[in-house]
Amino acid sequence: MDLRLNINGQERAFQVAPSDRLLDVLRRNGFFGVKHGCETGECGACAVLLDGMPVASCVMLAAQAKGRSITTIETLGDRRALHPIQEAFVENGAIQCGFCTPAMVLAARALLDANPNPSEADVRDALSGVLCRCTGYKKPVEAVLRAAMVLRGETPPPLGGGRPPEPEPVPWIEIPPAAGPALGGPEVGGTLTITRPAIRLVVAPEKPEEGLLNVVGQPEKKVDAAKLVQGKPAFADDVEMRGMLVGKLLLSPVAHAWIKRIDVSKARALPGVHAVLTYQDVPRVVFTTAGQSHPEPGPHDQFSLDKKVRFVGDRVAAVAAKTEAIALQALEMIEVEYDELLAIFDPRKAMEPKAPVIHDEPESWNIVDKERNLAGVIDFEVGNVKEGFKQADHVFEAEYTVQQVQHAAIEPHVCVTWWDEDDRLVIRTSTQVPFHVRRILAPVLGLPPKRIRVIKPRIGGGFGGKQEVLIEDICAHLTIATGHPVRMEYTRAEEFIASRSRHPMIVKMRTGVKSDGTLVANEMTVLSNTGAYGTHAMTVAGNTGHKALALYKAPNIKFHADIVYTNLPVPGAMRGYGVPQGFFPVESHMEDIARKLGLDPLEFRLKNAVKTGDEHPLSRVWSEGREGHAEIIRTCGLAECVERGAAAFGWRLSDRLPSGLEGGGADWRTIPGKPYLRRGQGVALVMQGTAIPYLDMGAASIKLNDDGSFNVLVGATDLGTGSDTVLAQMAAEVLGCPLEDIIIYSSDTDFTPFDKGAYASSTTYISGTAVVKAAQQVAEQIKEVAGAMLGTSASDLYLRDRRAWAPNGRSVSLEEVALESLHHRDQRQIMAVASYVSPESPPPFAAQFAEVTVDTETGQVTVDRLLMAVDSGRIVNPLTAFGQVEGGMTQALGYAVCEEMIYGPRGELLTTKFDDYKIFRAHEMPELGTIFVETVEPSHPFGVKAVAEIPMDGVAPAVANAVLDAVGVRIRELPLTPEKVWWALRTKL
Repeated sequence: MDLRLNINGQERAFQVAPSDRLLDVLRRNGFFGVKHGCETGECGACAVLLDGMPVASCVMLAAQAKGRSITTIETLGDRRALHPIQEAFVENGAIQCGFCTPAMVLAARALLDANPNPSEADVRDALSGVLCRCTGYKKPVEAVLRAAMVLRGETPPPLGGGRPPEPEPVPWIEIPPAAGPALGGPEVGGTLTITRPAIRLVVAPEKPEEGLLNVVGQPEKKVDAAKLVQGKPAFADDVEMRGMLVGKLLLSPVAHAWIKRIDVSKARALPGVHAVLTYQDVPRVVFTTAGQSHPEPGPHDQFSLDKKVRFVGDRVAAVAAKTEAIALQALEMIEVEYDELLAIFDPRKAMEPKAPVIHDEPESWNIVDKERNLAGVIDFEVGNVKEGFKQADHVFEAEYTVQQVQHAAIEPHVCVTWWDEDDRLVIRTSTQVPFHVRRILAPVLGLPPKRIRVIKPRIGGGFGGKQEVLIEDICAHLTIATGHPVRMEYTRAEEFIASRSRHPMIVKMRTGVKSDGTLVANEMTVLSNTGAYGTHAMTVAGNTGHKALALYKAPNIKFHADIVYTNLPVPGAMRGYGVPQGFFPVESHMEDIARKLGLDPLEFRLKNAVKTGDEHPLSRVWSEGREGHAEIIRTCGLAECVERGAAAFGWRLSDRLPSGLEGGGADWRTIPGKPYLRRGQGVALVMQGTAIPYLDMGAASIKLNDDGSFNVLVGATDLGTGSDTVLAQMAAEVLGCPLEDIIIYSSDTDFTPFDKGAYASSTTYISGTAVVKAAQQVAEQIKEVAGAMLGTSASDLYLRDRRAWAPNGRSVSLEEVALESLHHRDQRQIMAVASYVSPESPPPFAAQFAEVTVDTETGQVTVDRLLMAVDSGRIVNPLTAFGQVEGGMTQALGYAVCEEMIYGPRGELLTTKFDDYKIFRAHEMPELGTIFVETVEPSHPFGVKAVAEIPMDGVAPAVANAVLDAVGVRIRELPLTPEKVWWALRTKL
């Protein structure tokens, strides 16, 4: 049918089907700022303005928009002048992955058009229709309020630079005003604090003191913020290709079965269908989807398509067709007869002697015990735990359960594959691990790696879920079969069912303590449910013990984990990577011990926690196969995190219960006039890791251009974390130029250097060091050329303000150096490549505080405040770092109180929509606070440690401890739903 639509003020004609959604028509015609995140209008990523009001274009027929005015993000601003709302999002650091940003900006536009002077509550309500998994909503809300002031003609207050608070303001260096470029900043102690030098005159500045930084540590705008806030085509699905087919998967409706018969003849005969693939049509090559370094430590137990299905949602067949409608029709025409087997969902029963064997195929390997469904076993010990318990005055035991949760990235998994002009297979995919994708897929596809190119565009949220080779193999098989470009994208239901999730675990804690609070023995026993396949099974469970148990330096520590197959959807890597599962039991347990012994919970924890100079308690016994090396903790700001966090939070030390688990009677816990409501505060101390020592490797190349700018190529992937910006800041710092002179690109297996990928909080630390090493080599080459131009020794020069400076005040610009090297002296390209593998994994530390209100009549837990004080080394970019902590705490909050994958009796997932699977919206958020306690980690050139994963670790135990503080009941199973709290209160009563 012919349809005319008014889009961004222009009348346009389209040929559409009656069933076409407005989202499909817009994206098909190049309006890529409209995103697909679900099919039910719940995520809001597809929002457009219809006659000025936000609507979900994924649940609206295109024909329904006839005669209406449609506004998309493409009309708001451009590269010459962003709209004030867009500008505020950029300046305020409100953009992380950027996938939901266009919808947020449009929602803000509608609000401010109707209400130029909104309150914070108004803004949160307006943004509540757009789900964000990255930011925690704090910075987007602040950005909208700032934009409102600008649009009213008011001057907004200074942003404050986004710097983390300092114990005392310390000036960087005292410089006489005449000695160099103009400086700005407040006076501190009679000296001038340098913010960033503004280049006014080319005069010689003083040679910077060691450690004096101009770009690192500054709140720089994200290098990709402008394109993301404009909704430009940046993501995997934002491409148009002639003849591109749509790939779809047929998923199993049963949990455990042999495929007795499969008939695809009718589907293949359907006009518009180009290929239908089953296990009979693709090579039977066993592999693992875990995007880990070679050799992967876990089981290799998967096939692109198999004759056996092992969970509801397992792959049965794949179709490539001209349109999505034809592909879906073809799936319905595939006839499958299943020979059902007994399915097992309980990991305890899965290990019993007569349990059905889930992986009985002979090709799979690296499985510890197929007959007992044991994908893996981990066992390590420091000291002698049995003897340690004999020395203890008190022994405490408890069991805890943590649930399976989904990443819920707003961008689903999406992949596009095609043959290029050189007959090479190109895979454009939303992945965290492009080099692992190429390596893993080569044998699966029967192609040498040199014939595979993997392109990683911008990623709309990863969180570990895109550390898997999940749909790339099927998409590639379809391109190989058809010769056509093929696009595959999960629906939201498929994302929940068939992607990956966090491992559910049953954790037993046993701890021996002296009467004075000294830990003498600590034991953790884990039963981890890895679902139908063992992706990341070993390393996630190992991390549970390695990170969580290591915070407290008991002389005797033991960890045991059984990782068990069941017929449930598959867990894998998820942000925190096993550590949140460990700290919920550890910090709940420590709180109970302190109370029962009548000890102050914070003093008890700090008494036993590791400190600067200690050896990491478990570094010699487990490190993903690289154990045996003692790691010394060189920086630990945990005590200061506790001190500053408690002071900022208003931690009520005097009101903590001296002993027991009974609720207290302090007045502050009771809300006047509402005796059924009780307040409580809780705390948790946590540590994480920074990359994997002797394993994670990053590389970078840097090239000087003839205008004095630099190309930086890195294999590391930016997931919205801001790593591209942070890495560019490090390069700019070494090369003496502003951030705008760094053109950074990540990641393409053809052009960028190798990198293990974005996981394990490795990018800033590992890839950052590689960038610094490459930048240092380039800087030395620049100095060699500049020294010859200035007639001075290269060793006497330093780089600053886009120039190379000699001690006598003479200088040459980087542009002049580039032209000299390229066109005159020596005629050579100034460039360098460097790589880095760390022998260390310096842990970040944090103190997480929570305040809750518990409704004793319903069991409802409302989290009112969260504050995290974090030691993550030096903060390279406060804007992105604050967003990482706020977003991480928000994800962890869902883990604590509401997120859970729930199954029916046949193993079918019931929570397949955002209405069923609850994640927080903007208007539901507690107050968030972040304090950075900056230490300078000596193992990194700029003193950094990790910040991305540690916000996941402490919220759940802190909230559980706050509930205990409020109402005197200990909940040992996540999430803390009203039902669980209500039953616990009734049991107590």
